[in-house]
Amino acid sequence: MKYQRIPAVGKEVDEKEVQRMADETQVAGINIGDAAIAARTEESLQRTEDMLYEGLKRGHDLPTVTASYLAQAGGKRFRPLTVFLAAQVVLAQNNPELLAEPLHENVIKAATVVEMVHLASLYHDDVMDEAEQRRGAESANSRWDNSVAILAGDYLFACASMFMADLGAEAVRITSQTFLELVNGQMEETIHAGDRGSVETYLSVIDGKTASLIATAGLFGAREAGADQTQQDAMHDAARAIGMAFQIVDDMIDIASDSDQSGKTPGTDLREGVFTLPVLYALEQEDEVGERLREILTGPVEDEALVEEALALLRNSEGMRRAREVVHNYRGMALEAISVFVESPARAAFESLIEFTVARAG
Repeated sequence: MKYQRIPAVGKEVDEKEVQRMADETQVAGINIGDAAIAARTEESLQRTEDMLYEGLKRGHDLPTVTASYLAQAGGKRFRPLTVFLAAQVVLAQNNPELLAEPLHENVIKAATVVEMVHLASLYHDDVMDEAEQRRGAESANSRWDNSVAILAGDYLFACASMFMADLGAEAVRITSQTFLELVNGQMEETIHAGDRGSVETYLSVIDGKTASLIATAGLFGAREAGADQTQQDAMHDAARAIGMAFQIVDDMIDIASDSDQSGKTPGTDLREGVFTLPVLYALEQEDEVGERLREILTGPVEDEALVEEALALLRNSEGMRRAREVVHNYRGMALEAISVFVESPARAAFESLIEFTVARAG
């Protein structure tokens, strides 16, 4: 298969041709640098969408409608994307001839499982957070009520379990372990809500509640593409580092962006008394910013004026800079883990996913 690449900077090329080639290498807003991989990944994402909605048509109308609600609200499908790019990295090394074909059905099922689990966790998170918005739309608990939102999440978990069974006992074990990590991470965050906590506790929380599922996405992609154990471990490590960076960046966006950008109300974590990495670092500052933040952030912040003041202080704090450094450290870990694979357009595409995750931090 002939791979198409964007011409190197400095060569004389037609601007429209460059734009056309750039458009052909875009997937979910990420330029992965290769038109063939982009087309295969786009096709795989559509197959996952179809499988997801079809898989939800197993019961009465209400659970199908409510469980489909957040899926229809959009999102980049970051976790399925991780599955597909990981699978293609492995194929490029072990079975490059298969890159001319659509990805195996089990890769699509694995992506559907991780997206269903992710969506289920969002329903439960919004209930716990009493969120009013999700992905720029009214949250399910706000549109219906908490009971319906919780049941919609449970329904998604059940549907994901049926696909897991098709993938075999080892896939069930992997996903069950991920469930444990997700719940432990969320439980740890809930227990420590309102406490200042520590950087170590924060990292433990996000490792469970976010990085664990993204790590499983990478592992599933590699496993269902025929990776050996060393390759599975490397992809799992790379995807976990991406997951850590992804959550830290999300927490930075909760401080730095407006609701139109994030789809959530800025300062949600402050209102809940959840102190994220940039906040923890800013609280350590021995200056007026740190002193004032220590006065404001003694637990959940309910006064909107104080929330806005804290956000303004945090946006220009040393905490944001230090958090950005940690994100770049995880970038390095992900790139190092992926380096065990041969250089290929597929590996370069996965590296583009890493760079996209980090670039969101500014």
